[in-house]
Amino acid sequence: MLWIEKYRPGTLDMIAGQEPAVRQLSSFARSGTVPHLILTGPHGTGKSSAIECFAKEIYGENWELNTNIIQTADIFQQGKAILEQDERYTHLYQKSQSLVSNFKYIIKWYASLRPLDAEFKILVFEDAHALSRDAQQALRRIMERTSSTCRFILTTTNPSAIIPAISSRCLPLFFAPVEQSVMLASLRQIVEKEKSEAVPCSGDDLELIVQASAGDMRRALLLLQAATETGRCQDLLGVAQSESATIATSAITALQGGDTRGAARRLESLMIDSGLSGAEVIRELRTIIQREYNDPRLAIALADAEYRMKHANSEFVQMGALTTQIQEIFS
Repeated sequence: MLWIEKYRPGTLDMIAGQEPAVRQLSSFARSGTVPHLILTGPHGTGKSSAIECFAKEIYGENWELNTNIIQTADIFQQGKAILEQDERYTHLYQKSQSLVSNFKYIIKWYASLRPLDAEFKILVFEDAHALSRDAQQALRRIMERTSSTCRFILTTTNPSAIIPAISSRCLPLFFAPVEQSVMLASLRQIVEKEKSEAVPCSGDDLELIVQASAGDMRRALLLLQAATETGRCQDLLGVAQSESATIATSAITALQGGDTRGAARRLESLMIDSGLSGAEVIRELRTIIQREYNDPRLAIALADAEYRMKHANSEFVQMGALTTQIQEIFS
């Protein structure tokens, strides 16, 4: 069994490192007064778990009957194919209608269902940033018409993708990256529960997992379980490193060798081929530089570049300037 499921929080107070959001949700659950909500924050910070725990506190054993979760990313990335195949939608799917029309009809149908022994039901939209603008406009109208019997909760890692007409109707709750001390304490508890002698990771290894997870508790649990089942922790950084991090690392290596043009091409490929923003590329670089180097000049260069990136017309020009500045520091 995956540890991300085995150690999934069962109540709101079990969610690690999100005290402000948990406090607000607990207050709503106690009072029974629930507004529409937008839960924002990076992956693995507890948004989905919080919704499940929140629904359990409101509805008790009937929480699944009164909660419908719509995986919007699946619908708008896979299109009509998933509507034809998923048993939740097959009886509602209309082949002759567009994807947005189908989405609108499905949401209307779910929103119209009467709650069981409750004043309202909850409709959850996971990865709401995947919704097209037309779909969001349709959702806004449905929210207006069914707000007396249905509460809408959106989760997203990119709140700027939500149109103002929806965000203005929702209370935002931010889920921050889990602090390292909180994550380390949680991992130590899990090691104790799993019988520490069976877990080959020392205290230093757990700290390495925390560093590699970058505030993502789900990722930390996956890395810890992988280390346990393989019997070694030495290669955690290699396992944890994403393709984008690998490319960013190769760009840093190129800069150390004086190849500014090659480094710039690698970083631009992250923006063109991988779809990362300039700020996201800088975050990848910052993670590597913090881990491998101890030079305040590099930290200042990244900070300056991130500031300019927010006020510039061309992210590519600023990325080129950053690579030149880093190469000068290395030389």
